[in-house]
Amino acid sequence: MFGVADYGAFVAAILIFLAIPGPGNLALITSTSKGGIAGGIGATLGIIAGDQVLMWAAVAGLATVLLASPALFGAVQWAGAAYLAWMGLRMLLAKPGAKPVLDIQPRHYFRQAAFITLLNPKAIVFYMAFFPLFVDPGRHPSLATFGVMAATIAVLTFAYGLAAVLLTHFLAERMRANPAIGRVLGKFAGLCLIGFGVKLAVSR
Repeated sequence: MFGVADYGAFVAAILIFLAIPGPGNLALITSTSKGGIAGGIGATLGIIAGDQVLMWAAVAGLATVLLASPALFGAVQWAGAAYLAWMGLRMLLAKPGAKPVLDIQPRHYFRQAAFITLLNPKAIVFYMAFFPLFVDPGRHPSLATFGVMAATIAVLTFAYGLAAVLLTHFLAERMRANPAIGRVLGKFAGLCLIGFGVKLAVSR
């Protein structure tokens, strides 16, 4: 299909990657718990937008530039780590009844999720290494080939995000009867974000 080899395996690989716990999944859950379905959809669209930028940057060869410039790569990596840790610390220190760390408006959920996705330079390198695995060696890859891959990832991410949002919203409705559970989960989410930030900062 348009130069994509083993399209079924490509789809399966993307679904597996989507299910791996990480900042993106945490952003979906937190956004839905704070802003409902609209907030979760906003975060999903933000993740998709960030992914598309990273994918096309990888296709354009930005990964080569980042790998050739350790200082630039490190600067972007530390910026992403600091952003995740800052968000996590704010959630961890938030007091009961205080204004939510994440804004209620869906457009802000979009921005938060997009930033979390974009501030990870390793994602560009990942796409640069991942795409060739599914390019038909018998055909020269074209923009259509990468376009099909990018569109497939966008559709799968939206479907996965919608399912995660609806499930989280359903569970959130059940937990609103016990605010203490929500506060504990908020602290846990903050710790996870700090952990993701530290992991990004120390990884090479």
